Amino acid sequence: MELRINSERLQESLAELGQIGTIQSEYPGISGVCRLALSEEDADARRLVIGWMKRENLEVSIDQIGNIYATGPGRDNTLAPIMSGSHLDSVPTGGRFDGALGVLGAIEVVRTLNDHNIVTRRPLTIAVFTDEEGCRFATDMLGSAVATGRIQLADAWRLCDTDDISVKSELERTGFLGDEQVGQRRPHAFIECHVEQGPVLRHEGYDLGVVTGVQGISWQRLTIIGSPAHAGTTPTGFRRDAGLTAAKINIRIREMCLSGNYGSDMRATMGVVRPEPGSINVIPGRVVATVDLRNPVDDAMLAAEADLREFLKEIADIDGVTIESEQTARTPAVSFNTATQATIASVADTLSLRHRPILAGAGHDAQEWSRVCPTAMIFVPGENDGISHNAMEFSTPEQCANGINVLLNTIFTLAEESS
Repeated sequence: MELRINSERLQESLAELGQIGTIQSEYPGISGVCRLALSEEDADARRLVIGWMKRENLEVSIDQIGNIYATGPGRDNTLAPIMSGSHLDSVPTGGRFDGALGVLGAIEVVRTLNDHNIVTRRPLTIAVFTDEEGCRFATDMLGSAVATGRIQLADAWRLCDTDDISVKSELERTGFLGDEQVGQRRPHAFIECHVEQGPVLRHEGYDLGVVTGVQGISWQRLTIIGSPAHAGTTPTGFRRDAGLTAAKINIRIREMCLSGNYGSDMRATMGVVRPEPGSINVIPGRVVATVDLRNPVDDAMLAAEADLREFLKEIADIDGVTIESEQTARTPAVSFNTATQATIASVADTLSLRHRPILAGAGHDAQEWSRVCPTAMIFVPGENDGISHNAMEFSTPEQCANGINVLLNTIFTLAEESS
């Protein structure tokens, strides 16, 4: 059976959700979204989506880390469900599609099945995961990592943002501290549809990507402590400039990427550089900075991390500063289930959509679920060079429909499996 979603309805849902947390960008006439995890905007988005879930007669449950699960019955409810979903939280200057397409696409799948009075053999579960982005509480894929056992619930509850507000207190404040025990769900398969967040599919003319896995990610928070001093009266040789040290580290991680010593696909970013006291006429005495390393090969990632550790020791001695390093997140490279990838590819062929295998450069909730059940992802191409984490993020209605049509038919295929 070949099914098609209601593309116009999906776009209406994306537009309505995109009004929550809307922010003006530097681009005329283009708005982005800011829905930081467990903020009031994130909570409003969750409430809107829960309303849509209940309208489709789904049973909604919330677990102790705030993950939302909405389940519809199958013909045989003794069978494990097919799960699909993503996240609603965003980075501070996000677009309207990152995460949202995966959640609203899964809702559209259920809507379409309901339109046709189709009940699958297996139950279906739509999931919304807490703090996938990690930009507020410094650990990405938090909700799915707790749900699948990589992070312990008590450790997650204790995490705090830069204002020292804890995850648990924000779950309580927003009403999303659920009572479902974490770690109880074991789906038959997990499928996530997501925007690519890169230029490959659009530039090569593909309709979608069949994701083979996710590269390894290593996040560190560096605290560089020097000595604040007067910018005009302190000779260069007497300075212990934490800002200068941060700049040298940033240059070093770029050199590591260009060296080829850690493979051609290594990436490194210093996304936060916060000097203190932050005055034009004061040498920074303290800098808090972050380092984001990514590599598809675990051994190469380990070598890069070791190189960076040695450099931090060397530069601290040279510059007369101290450097404290805290690992805030680390996930190994993940390979997705080959049989599930094959199902996605077969569905795409049936729908006459041009596709290619592709490795995910960003982290996704699916990588956490791959420890628990057969898992795979569908990537949708994006315009504007596939830019993401930016108000310019945009996938056309046709691109979105292609991805969610493949999601629909993949879920239907897997949900009819008896074993």
